[in-house]
Amino acid sequence: MKRTFFNLVTAGLILAFSVSCVSGKKFKSLQETSKQYLNERDALKTENVDLSMKNKEMEARIASMEKEATAIKQDLGKLQSEKDKTKEEYNKLLGQINDLQNAQEDLIKGNVNETRKLLAELKTAQETLQNKEDLLRQLEQNLDTKKASLDELSYELDKRNARMTELEQILDAQKKTVQDLKNKVSQALMNYENKGLTVSMRNGKVYVSLEEKLLFKTASWDIDANGRNALKNLAAVLEKNPDIQITIEGHTDNVPFTPGAGAQLKDNWDLSVKRATTVVRVLLEGSGIDPMRLTAAGRSQYLPVDDKNTPDARQKNRRTEIILTPDLTELYKLIDKY
Repeated sequence: MKRTFFNLVTAGLILAFSVSCVSGKKFKSLQETSKQYLNERDALKTENVDLSMKNKEMEARIASMEKEATAIKQDLGKLQSEKDKTKEEYNKLLGQINDLQNAQEDLIKGNVNETRKLLAELKTAQETLQNKEDLLRQLEQNLDTKKASLDELSYELDKRNARMTELEQILDAQKKTVQDLKNKVSQALMNYENKGLTVSMRNGKVYVSLEEKLLFKTASWDIDANGRNALKNLAAVLEKNPDIQITIEGHTDNVPFTPGAGAQLKDNWDLSVKRATTVVRVLLEGSGIDPMRLTAAGRSQYLPVDDKNTPDARQKNRRTEIILTPDLTELYKLIDKY
């Protein structure tokens, strides 16, 4: 603007000088004024250059500042976004804290009830434990008592086992004795077996069973010769075994005995006993058998071997049984001992 004003002034002066006739003094004055204006023009040029440079520097600074402002705005946006996000997280955490505080308060309240419940359960458990301890102590006492009883029973059991062993030994010995006796009797009477005579073992005894036809006639108690021979052979064996007890049992069938006129017997009882005593006498005749070893008994019809009411059954039932029993003195002593 200053430069334009200066040019207009200069042009006006030259035009005025050319057109008008002026004096030298004025010309000189105008010259000085022009020079002054030229100096001012140069000064203004210099100032204009400085101002242009400053303007460019200012424009560069403004551009840099605008760029920096843009970056700051971007950073500000990011910070605002982070602030919003942080605030959101803060609010979320604040809600969680409130929830935790509420939960803590509920937990504290609940813990009081839970603690009371646990204390009650603990008390019950302690009482139960005490009861168990008392029961265990009682069981231990009972166990000690049972152990003592068991020891006593074991001692008694050992004694009984020893007794059983001794009994078994005695029984085995007696069994062997009975078996040997049976073998001897069977050997002595082998000619009569299957002819109305049988030898068997029952209940630890030897049974010599003689049918009626081998010894007696029907309704008679007289022994014929064949029967006597059989009994004599048996007596020889019994004489050599003095520890054997001898029982003679007479048996009849169920047909009633009919006594004749002046008869000594009245019924089957009399007949069974009479036959038994007759056998006893035959066994004792001419033998060394101690009479104290013999017992005579009559069983009449009341111990049949066959309870059928047939001729064959009645024949089997009419018999005399000689029962040989081993000496049981040692066995009885052992029983009495315990």
